Amino acid sequence: MTTMTKKEIFDRYKNEYWKAEIKRKSEILDAVCEVTKLHRKACIRRFANLQRRDPFKEEQRGRETYYTPDVTSALKDVWELASEICGELLHSCIAEHINILIRDKKWKHADEATFKLRGMSERTMKRRVALFLKARSGRGVSSTSPSLLKEIIPIFLGRWDEVVPGEGQIDTVVHCGASLFGDIVYSLNYTDVKTFWIVPRAQWNKGQEETRANVEAVKEILPFKLKSIHPDSGGEFINWHLEGWCQANKIKMTRSRPNHKNDNAYVEQKNGHVIRRFLGYTRIDCKEAIPVMNEFYRVLGLYLNHFIPSRKCIEKVRIGSKYRRVYDKAQTPYQRVLALKEIPEEVKEKLRKEHEKLNPLILKLEWERLRVKIFDIQKRYGSQNLRERNG
Repeated sequence: MTTMTKKEIFDRYKNEYWKAEIKRKSEILDAVCEVTKLHRKACIRRFANLQRRDPFKEEQRGRETYYTPDVTSALKDVWELASEICGELLHSCIAEHINILIRDKKWKHADEATFKLRGMSERTMKRRVALFLKARSGRGVSSTSPSLLKEIIPIFLGRWDEVVPGEGQIDTVVHCGASLFGDIVYSLNYTDVKTFWIVPRAQWNKGQEETRANVEAVKEILPFKLKSIHPDSGGEFINWHLEGWCQANKIKMTRSRPNHKNDNAYVEQKNGHVIRRFLGYTRIDCKEAIPVMNEFYRVLGLYLNHFIPSRKCIEKVRIGSKYRRVYDKAQTPYQRVLALKEIPEEVKEKLRKEHEKLNPLILKLEWERLRVKIFDIQKRYGSQNLRERNG
């Protein structure tokens, strides 16, 4: 018996112990305690636990699972509603999303799961969201070329952490698929550096007049005053049309250095996180898609600016061969605007009233519908245009 494990000893005596009278149970406990060196009460608890255990269920050690599958299901619903952002960002906005869904009777999860989800820590949420993330791949084609008139626009080499609301970076993204041949739809993307507020717009090719008209549209859509724009050295921006318009509207215009993409890091990041993430690299080469794309961008802008938080790097320290980055608290662009003293109170009040009427789920369903419509239009008219070109 001395060579038997504790588990084997309890398995050997359990059936007899359960059926025995008090005197025999005492004798079995004496023998088991002597061999296993366990306390008498510990042996009694072990026999009792074995009797309560489900024979068809594997034995699990440790504490019971707190975040059960129903909590995971609720978390995944909110994560998908928030466009699959990382756990750190999701943790900062999940309470508001749940409240809005409950308010509009779109929340379908039990009270217990909701309570546990509200109390989930950022670290736990980060680990669980990491299991949801899917690998993304794919590269696009660059269409930026330097302009011969770039000397008319000064290069900005200042500190971006010292700018004020209304000073942003701007860029164009081409929807060309694998080829730049022919007429193509472009997306103009404005990103406000201070607040991360984005305004994307679609246009036919990247002619100077088309680009100027879209910059003017950005000025009208932006909830606060547009004060300066900072593009790259592409010819769609570095021209007399846009320069003259900026001077007439008292908007400062600077540019980044040629072949230095990091000079426009804020908008370049949003090109990937917004344009490429939501429309991908599919070729769009029909004018019929542009009005639908602009409506898509309008709804997507409301969704991202009001409900999807982001973090800003506030410190970057090199330690050996690596960098240690410190980020600020995750906030939506809407929250950043409300926190700034530079923004007029009437602008903030207008945004508050707009925010109270919005629902992230309804917005998400709407931009998903419009996205499908864009690709349906491209499938119909893009193929038709291709047949006409080929004769």
